[in-house]
Amino acid sequence: MHFPTVFAAAAAVATAQAELIGFNYGSTFTDGSAKAQSDFEAEFERAQALPGTDGEFTSARLYTMIQGGTTDTPISAIPAAIDTQTSLLLGLWASAGQADFTNEITALTSAITQYGSDFTSLIVGISVGSEDLYRNSPTGIAADSGAGADPATLVDYINQVRSAISGTSASSSSIGHVDTWTAWVNGTNDAVIEAVDWLGMDAYPYFQNTISNGISVANATFFEAYDNTVGVASGKDVWVTETGWPVSGPQENDATASVANAETYWQQTGCSLFGKINTFWYILEDALPTTPSPSFGIIGSDLSSAPLYNLTCSNAALGSTASSSASSSKTSSAISTASSATKPASASGTNTESLSAAAPGPETSPVSASISQTTAASVASRVASSAASQGSSGVASQSGSPSASTMTSAAVTSSVVVAGGYTSTTYQTTLITITSCSAGCTSSETSVAGASENATSAVAPTSTASPSSASVGTAAPSPATSSATTAAAASSSASVTFCDANLNGEYQYPHLIVPVNSAEPDTAYGTQYNGTITPTTSTIFNFDLPSSYAGKTCSLVFLFPEQAALETSAFTFNGQGGISVNELSSPATQETTYDSVPSVAVSAIGTLASVSPGNSYVVASHECNAGATQAFEFVSTGGLSLEYFEDWNPSPIGAFITVC
Repeated sequence: MHFPTVFAAAAAVATAQAELIGFNYGSTFTDGSAKAQSDFEAEFERAQALPGTDGEFTSARLYTMIQGGTTDTPISAIPAAIDTQTSLLLGLWASAGQADFTNEITALTSAITQYGSDFTSLIVGISVGSEDLYRNSPTGIAADSGAGADPATLVDYINQVRSAISGTSASSSSIGHVDTWTAWVNGTNDAVIEAVDWLGMDAYPYFQNTISNGISVANATFFEAYDNTVGVASGKDVWVTETGWPVSGPQENDATASVANAETYWQQTGCSLFGKINTFWYILEDALPTTPSPSFGIIGSDLSSAPLYNLTCSNAALGSTASSSASSSKTSSAISTASSATKPASASGTNTESLSAAAPGPETSPVSASISQTTAASVASRVASSAASQGSSGVASQSGSPSASTMTSAAVTSSVVVAGGYTSTTYQTTLITITSCSAGCTSSETSVAGASENATSAVAPTSTASPSSASVGTAAPSPATSSATTAAAASSSASVTFCDANLNGEYQYPHLIVPVNSAEPDTAYGTQYNGTITPTTSTIFNFDLPSSYAGKTCSLVFLFPEQAALETSAFTFNGQGGISVNELSSPATQETTYDSVPSVAVSAIGTLASVSPGNSYVVASHECNAGATQAFEFVSTGGLSLEYFEDWNPSPIGAFITVC
């Protein structure tokens, strides 16, 4: 079995234009009043004079080209930047529709004409939109984060900007888009990655409240998010366009908003970024005239006041090399993408975006009401890819061999020898205790002798119902049939390792989910958020495996929790039949149809004779095909009809690859 990933080591982050260090600047104050040129000048000058920073904060990120209170007049931050020699990451608001976006372009081109090279020489980049993909997702909708924009719209807007600046003194400006890291790793947004020159990433560990998110793991959590974004960037630079830690505000799970923690995050994360990765911190000031909750400002409501904490990088000088902790510390357990925190929700209208108006809103875990048609279908379908793409890690098991224990945590509490000499291992999790072992386990390790790649996979489901239902001999009927066991026993004595059938360790989510329908053999459905497996429809899952997986074992797993355990997903199931999985010779594309499915490399690499909610299945396992994209087709057997929203949290459902 050969499987590639999009995750890259933080040590390999892009360093182009590493001199860019700045803050985010909204167009209005917290009371909604528009900032004047003098206000922007005061902010820019204060940023450049911050004690302990050696005057390095000389860049500013804007959210709109339009001056507050006007239709299409260029924002007064431009002359302020010219007067203070502050470089600009321009922003065009892209979530209010074409008419308002046209006004953004008008303001941009007017500014080019009005200020000429004095302005364009300060442009370090142009961002078309900010977190539009996040706000357009079910997660953003559930968080009431305002209107968003879909990938096709953003690509169109990007092309409009390229056309607008063509032939002007700004024609060489690089164009990007800013979004949450969770939006970037969502495969359905790949068209935007293809269209931009660089990716702007927003990430706030403070808001990732579905995982351990205290300040002690914040640095690792941030860099894991950064690595995940680099992994899908197709070699393009990734800029950190928003991050920070609040000085005051509510408790978010383990995360405490405080001046002390904000300083720690600055020292650990900020000082690892400054001078090496283009970074725009959130935020210089967000408390004028009122203080939001949470508040991220490093100074209070008075620009002349001292910073709330020490900004001198204690471990290294500002701009010097500092190591990322992403590869060395995975404390956040493969960063469950639940809440990556976003910038403040926009007020209604095109140019009312204000970083001072509201604190960054949390990016919560993907939300889907139901998979059943209409609204649920549209919402769930948009979430699945996002949720899946944020996965932390995954595992697969070797076909033709009985699965050793599949579990929900790595904490082994006891191992005992049961009838037949097999070893039953009990695992304790925070939710349930599972005792699981398929017929064929020979030790407490997930290793089975005599697995045959062409035999039917003997898979032991891991029950999520209760400890007793998952114990040996009492679990729900297992796809580990006697014939499969016999086939495994008759094969060679090679030892096969199985990774866990859960997402507690390293795993991969599918980056493309493509259904094909025998009833409509010429129809290309493109990538979806739902997995659909019926007598007429099969679904192909593409997995990207990183080169770093060389020498490791990859297990293809199918996770099927009870409906009641799902909070951000759902499924419809007719309660009968099973699933046969084919390994394909090449990946599917969005143009793949039933008649153009890639040829089968290994037929029935894994077969689940029957499936039932409340179980996790190891479908097949093999050495990882590191650095490649691997595709698997899930086919209905025995009349099975199943549709579900692929999701990782809080009870993962669907096809994943786990790694060990």
